[in-house]
Amino acid sequence: MFAQRLFENLIKSRRFPRPYFKLEKVLLAAAVSLFLFLVLFLQVPLTAGQDQSQPPQQNTPPADSGSDNNAKPKQEAPPEAGGPGGSLGPYAIPRRNPEEAPPPPPPPVNPKKVEGMPDYSIKVNVPLVNVDVLVTTKAGQFVPGLKKENFRLFEDGTAQEITNFNVSQAPITAVLLIEYASTNYVFMIQALQASYAFANSLKKDDWVAVAYYDMQPHILVDFTQDKKAVYGALNELRIPGFAETNMFDALYDTLDRLDRVEGKKYVILVTTGIDTFSKLTLDKILKKVKDTKDVTIFPISVGFIVREYCETHPGGCRNAHGMGIPVSNMDYLQGDNEMRTFASMTGGRAYFPRFQGELPELFGDISDDIRHQYSLSYHPTNNKLDGTYRKLKVQVVAPDGGSLKVKDQKGKEQKIDVVSRDGYTAKHTVD
Repeated sequence: MFAQRLFENLIKSRRFPRPYFKLEKVLLAAAVSLFLFLVLFLQVPLTAGQDQSQPPQQNTPPADSGSDNNAKPKQEAPPEAGGPGGSLGPYAIPRRNPEEAPPPPPPPVNPKKVEGMPDYSIKVNVPLVNVDVLVTTKAGQFVPGLKKENFRLFEDGTAQEITNFNVSQAPITAVLLIEYASTNYVFMIQALQASYAFANSLKKDDWVAVAYYDMQPHILVDFTQDKKAVYGALNELRIPGFAETNMFDALYDTLDRLDRVEGKKYVILVTTGIDTFSKLTLDKILKKVKDTKDVTIFPISVGFIVREYCETHPGGCRNAHGMGIPVSNMDYLQGDNEMRTFASMTGGRAYFPRFQGELPELFGDISDDIRHQYSLSYHPTNNKLDGTYRKLKVQVVAPDGGSLKVKDQKGKEQKIDVVSRDGYTAKHTVD
């Protein structure tokens, strides 16, 4: 009604022409209706937006009186604890104050002291002795398949318990020590022939050093696995220097250097056995051989043809070992005895070849001896560290304790040889 009266007053005041009266009346009514509709419709969203901007009120249910008594009091975390706050509480690890010192360690607890008991500790050092044993037939063939029960070990006549046992087939570590001096052409040629034969028997994993001596020892090549380097060192031995052959000094120097090498070592000594001008005596070199551990010496004698000639022609060999160095056949025999002594003291064997054709087989036997040895270890019952020399004896028996019988391919019994070192020098503790 209000809209209709308003519209009639507008018509009367403006005095529109009659043809446009009905059309304008319709348009005006539609505009008014649209205005009222928008005013009424927009009031609802504005009210809802105002209600949503207010924070919702939580309807907290009333707490039960019984639960208040059983609930634990809430602990408020200090601000230095770190972590987010809120109703859940902090959950991070508390920060450490860098200025705060760590707590001191607890004091050591001292054992209760018993009256009359002195304050000292006891330390027992039990030595371990290693013995390499070579078991062959009389023909020199290695006897395989022996067990720990086949060996009996004695130290100064007292039986010892074998704790470790194995068959060594590892690469070798050896020093080739050659006598090369201005003595005799035959000696020099045979020394080179023996040295080249030994180099030919080497395996790819073997470690070998080459040295020669005349008045003093000379190192040609240090330990190497390169066979070409070994051949190159031997190729340098062409023009000798002095005529003196100081075997004791050279062997002492070699053993002294090998003391700093770990593991089992071997010395292949190619020599005539004659010592002409050494500063050391035989007693001193023998003591050095006794005191050196884990070293086996294999002496190879050279010059058999010259020695045979000198034996049949005593007056024509005064300078056979060099100008101004008189050597008799007795001196060569004494040198042979010294080489056998070096070998027996260290568990090796001395060889005296006559011809060059024997050298390949000879060094093949040495290679087999080195690579096929039985290694025994034991803790001596005499554990005193007094530096005394103690004799060793190794026996090979059957499992029942009787004599061991070895047969060849034809079923014939063969005698066996047991080769090991004669003894060792115990460690000496200095007070």
